[in-house]
Amino acid sequence: MNSFTLTAIGNLSRNPELTVKGDRTYAKFCLIGNDYAGKDEEGGAREIATTIWFTAFGPLGETIARTARKGDQLIVDAQVRADNWTDKDGERHYDYNFVVQGFRFGAPGKAKREERTGRGPEEPQRLAASA
Repeated sequence: MNSFTLTAIGNLSRNPELTVKGDRTYAKFCLIGNDYAGKDEEGGAREIATTIWFTAFGPLGETIARTARKGDQLIVDAQVRADNWTDKDGERHYDYNFVVQGFRFGAPGKAKREERTGRGPEEPQRLAASA
């Protein structure tokens, strides 16, 4: 039973990182979202940025690492898991892990749009170097 689950919608703050340790493969990635945070002194809207790190295991993590790029919007379904531990001084620490159960792509980011049109930021440098 997954007591606590969430759906997060945000943009990748950077490319996902794929890690292989023994027979376990996982991707870690960070989503960033901007939310309304009231009004400033002049009455204009203020925003606050919120970031959350996610972990996706196995084929799901491999797919995210292979296909998602910085700036892409992802819609992520995740399970919230407690990560409580005691350090060497006996102090308790409380944290959470967000483990991906599924995801969907939203709007593509700049890097993905450039890949689709065949114009990556590095391409002009390659053409100049080969001329």
